[in-house]
Amino acid sequence: MSDLYQDFTSSAIGRQITRLLGLPQPTRLERYAEGAPLVDGTVAVGGRGRLAESLVGILDTLGIAGVESADPEQRYKGLVFDATGLTSSDRLVALRDFFTPLLRSLDRCPRIVVIGTPPEQVEGSERVAQRALEGFTRSLGKEIGRGGTVQLVYVADGAEGSVASTLAFLLSPKSAYVSGQVVRVGAHGATKPGKVADWTRPLDGKVAVVTGASRGIGEQIARVLHRDGATVVGIDVPQAASELQGVMRELGGDHLVLDITAKDAPQRIAHHLKTKHGGVDVVVHNAGITRDRRLANLAAPTAARNSREGDRFDQVIAVNLTAPERITRGLLDQGVINKGGSIIGVASIAGIAGNVGQTNYAASKAGVIGLVDSLADELKDGITINAVAPGFIITQMTAAVPFATREVGQRLNALAQGGLPVDVAETIAWYANPASTAVNGNVVRVCGQMMLGA
Repeated sequence: MSDLYQDFTSSAIGRQITRLLGLPQPTRLERYAEGAPLVDGTVAVGGRGRLAESLVGILDTLGIAGVESADPEQRYKGLVFDATGLTSSDRLVALRDFFTPLLRSLDRCPRIVVIGTPPEQVEGSERVAQRALEGFTRSLGKEIGRGGTVQLVYVADGAEGSVASTLAFLLSPKSAYVSGQVVRVGAHGATKPGKVADWTRPLDGKVAVVTGASRGIGEQIARVLHRDGATVVGIDVPQAASELQGVMRELGGDHLVLDITAKDAPQRIAHHLKTKHGGVDVVVHNAGITRDRRLANLAAPTAARNSREGDRFDQVIAVNLTAPERITRGLLDQGVINKGGSIIGVASIAGIAGNVGQTNYAASKAGVIGLVDSLADELKDGITINAVAPGFIITQMTAAVPFATREVGQRLNALAQGGLPVDVAETIAWYANPASTAVNGNVVRVCGQMMLGA
């Protein structure tokens, strides 16, 4: 779907008018195309810390050109700074010394990554300095412009060898709509990353199940996981059976038609995955619904003339939260999730910042984050759990939103535009990568760095 405002600002007269009125001029974001290099350009590396000596080598294994001792006269597609050596606040000036000379040397849609140590794992002045990195990166994300993104990656002591998949994602166009985020690697125990023979198909030989896979974001998740080599098992309700079958047929995948809120859904899904595929490696809880209405107007079923008003709350919780929780625990209890597998929930920025008329939806999506928190330290055999929290993603559903509301929703982020379903899918594919086993307990917002909320 086209962004009409962005189309206008890209025209000669549009540029003049928006510049004169001081309106946003969003840059067309670069997104990953199958077969393209992860990074089309050079990444400059700086800083002195635990990872400084290994960063260029890690980038080399990913096919990314990395250099130290950057020259401001050259052009760079990305910058990586190892800030793990900043042990006191007076050393934070090293951030300015590295970035200021190079910011004007960046190409269009650049990527910046700062690497730190989880503040909760250090004490005193070092803890102060490491926590300060969050304010620095989030502010730089709102300054950088030209489609650029800025992230902070906290790497736990001992997890230095587990950052490759995260750097591959954050330095590439796969993270086009992810900015201002804090990622923790190894914070819940540094599991040795799985081997990836081919970084273009990291999921070769893996099985992935995606709920709500017939259309929209779910369909795109299925397509990206298939692109990365997975056999996809799509799940959707009977009403979407024909669409689901069509998508899975195109992807050479498998499908299961059922209502995920049914009492026997966890057992049926577990049986299908175990008998037909021998287990599952990636579980994506994408299926979700909205039933928006202010809480004061949501009558309980017993007080309503029919159950529709009460169901507005009950159904949203059942589909968006209770079903993923029951299915996850069912698959774990029956040993259907393979060693090194990943569980991924789709939350929402509404679950973090709230939204008018969405007490039910926001509660369900905050609960998805709670599911991540509750299981991150319980899971065994290298199984991980993480979540994505999309912001304004352009879909058929958001296309029906009134024009003025839609325009405001798209512009209130550092990138001044809405995201695409593929942006959510790429983030999920990063979590699912076997090399991401140290990425556990994270909730990453796919929102272009929203100006409102957390």
